[in-house]
Amino acid sequence: MDRERFEEHLAAPTGRGALRSGGHDGHAGGALCGDLIRVSVRVEGDRVVAAGFDADGCGALTAAGSAAVMLVEGEHIFTAARVGTTAIAEELGGLSPGKLHAADLAADALHRALGAAAREAAVPVDEGRVLVAMSGGVDSAVAAHLLRENAVAVTLELWRDEENDAGASCCSADAVRLARMVAHQMGLPHFTLDLRPEFRAGVVDPFLAGYAAGETPNPCVSCNGHVRLDEMLALADRLGAPFLATGHYARVTEDGLLRAAADPAKDQSYMLAALSPASIARMRFPLAELTKPEVRVIATEAALPVASRADSQDLCFLAGTGKARFLARHAGLEDKPGEIVTTTGEIVGDHHGAHNFTVGQRKGLGVQAPEPLYVIRTEGRRVVVGSKDELATQRVRVRGARLHRPGSEVDAVRLRYHSRAVPCRVVGEGRSLELELGEPFHGAAPGQTACLLRGDVVVGVGTITA
Repeated sequence: MDRERFEEHLAAPTGRGALRSGGHDGHAGGALCGDLIRVSVRVEGDRVVAAGFDADGCGALTAAGSAAVMLVEGEHIFTAARVGTTAIAEELGGLSPGKLHAADLAADALHRALGAAAREAAVPVDEGRVLVAMSGGVDSAVAAHLLRENAVAVTLELWRDEENDAGASCCSADAVRLARMVAHQMGLPHFTLDLRPEFRAGVVDPFLAGYAAGETPNPCVSCNGHVRLDEMLALADRLGAPFLATGHYARVTEDGLLRAAADPAKDQSYMLAALSPASIARMRFPLAELTKPEVRVIATEAALPVASRADSQDLCFLAGTGKARFLARHAGLEDKPGEIVTTTGEIVGDHHGAHNFTVGQRKGLGVQAPEPLYVIRTEGRRVVVGSKDELATQRVRVRGARLHRPGSEVDAVRLRYHSRAVPCRVVGEGRSLELELGEPFHGAAPGQTACLLRGDVVVGVGTITA
């Protein structure tokens, strides 16, 4: 550690107390650790024209804030976005492990400020530039690696909850730090976009309302279609990038529609089904023709630190906490006992809360019967169960339908993410449709997404009502 550089920043901190108004602020730290830092930047056009900070806590945090301000003030916004923990620590002559957290906090605050400022930036357009969404996982890292020659990286902070497992969530502060580190290793500018209010209003609140209404919502489809990709496309405009790339497994047809990925085992076109054609026209999917094993090979050969990182399994805001606990905490949906009855009205058991069940569910019913029973529907506090044959339907109603092509072109539908497509015919017009299925489907759950297909091409989307 070069004590001289550290002491210079500590004795005469660059930008301390500056820009307490008129800039975009980023904060990091907390009462538990005793270290708090605010970094503020003002961006005009494509340049950071002013920066400042305030810090409370250890001296290392003051020095780190000073280093962060010195490294970004007067610089192009992309140069500033390449500044992270490593650059701050190097400017201080290196930091001991005990003081490195100060550089981490300064980098966090700086990037929250830069992310807010970037939403008002005006970077000239480069026709080859692409904004790449990075989540901290291997798929998005490989997407960025494949496009690294003219890429700018962005990671979204969508949810922060002390009850969550931050290491397992793709939208937590920990995931943001990991993604930023990987982007900086590639030499990419990286922005943090704080969308917590938008995510709460556009994804979590409808999720809670859906369960309160007895439905089984699909928040990932809503998030991709109405919140995060739209916000990232808006940021791409500000950063002079005509295109947005993600690590999703999907393809785009020549006429501008989503198509299933080459690897059916990883296809995510269902999760992107709510994207508008205007958004799809600007999307790039570098993993479209790859399999997951091929992606991991690329990550390993490129020495990406996330090459062996496990895929996330839970909804990002449920990571490390159960759905029932989440619903109770955020929606007040406490368990209320009720009866489990057959379709003929026979009482076969009881339960602790109807909102814990979804149509088509077989496991976890707590009912002994000579044949497997499935949830057919819920009626208030009652959970109605029946045989697989009773679960089957060949007619599904859909609300909020959006068709990108005439309904006559629809020949199949996917009614759950992991279910195969079934033949269907669209009946009716407008936002409310009926789907006549060519074969029985077991478990069409109200609230789930109906992904309307022409072959393996997404030509429409809606929400199942019954």
